[in-house]
Amino acid sequence: MSHYNEIRHGRHGVFLMHLHLVFVTKYRREVFTKEILDELRPICSSVCTDFEAELVEFDGEDDHVHLLVNYPPKVSVSNLVNSLKG
Repeated sequence: MSHYNEIRHGRHGVFLMHLHLVFVTKYRREVFTKEILDELRPICSSVCTDFEAELVEFDGEDDHVHLLVNYPPKVSVSNLVNSLKG
């Protein structure tokens, strides 16, 4: 539990910002298999690393994916989400 309480320090501030994202397939079609989710995890992690964010948790089912991202305040949420969806 202490992993979630690690406060990040910037040049002029202290922050701890989490973002819970849920990506749902169109018409809730069941397209995600375990193999696809296993391949998707490192891809999402590398995108988060590009934005200086941290992928804290990743999980999914047949028709949706959950991500918990710890991100700095200088990152626009819309840019991060667009990159993850891309």
